[in-house]
Amino acid sequence: MTRTQHTGPQAAAEGTKTSTRESPATGVGGQSDLGRRLVARREALGLSREDLARLCGVDGNYIGYLEEHAASPSIGTLVRIADALGVTVDDLTGASSGHVQGRSSERRDASLETLDTAECLRLLGTHGIGRIAVFTVEGPAVFPVNYLVTGDTIAFRTAAEAVIASATETEVAFEIDRIDDVTAEGWSVLAVGELEATTDEEQRNLSALARSRPWAGGPRTLWMKLDPVRLTGRRVVHR
Repeated sequence: MTRTQHTGPQAAAEGTKTSTRESPATGVGGQSDLGRRLVARREALGLSREDLARLCGVDGNYIGYLEEHAASPSIGTLVRIADALGVTVDDLTGASSGHVQGRSSERRDASLETLDTAECLRLLGTHGIGRIAVFTVEGPAVFPVNYLVTGDTIAFRTAAEAVIASATETEVAFEIDRIDDVTAEGWSVLAVGELEATTDEEQRNLSALARSRPWAGGPRTLWMKLDPVRLTGRRVVHR
């Protein structure tokens, strides 16, 4: 029987202790966990502060304040911002970070919708956290990675001696998803192709594009890339 390795997260979230209160612990410069999550999701969607403000009906300066300072917005404001960002309030505040997903009951009106390539690329966004699946001598293994997208290429950093690096020139799968336990809805995107090394010039360009360093820390400076030959996605919707 083939043994599947399931690794722990390549890194923990930016704050190792997440508060469910509306006034989470502050970080450098007074930015809160809420602020960091807000910035990360907004930038992943390619939205400016003004764009987000228009979507949720608040002032752009207030979005900036929430991102840069510890604040206690009303639940109504949190709901509007979360809706505009396509996440739940628990996702935004960090209340869902320690919960196992998928425990909600199914809905009788649920159906599975196939996503086209354009929608898959939109959901991949510009960067985020995904899972790379590779074959090893001990069997298949899955690793979370910080990724970025440039054109149609998915790229991420790892260590030269890491298991992922040894999978160069083999077929791999890359997956991202989002689940909403409250509505029992969600989506997933799967990219399949050959994992490739990068040239020195590509490494410099990718490093310049990177929004952050790998959460796992350490000397993870080797950029790997995947140009999908197959990109598919599915979404659970309610009719």
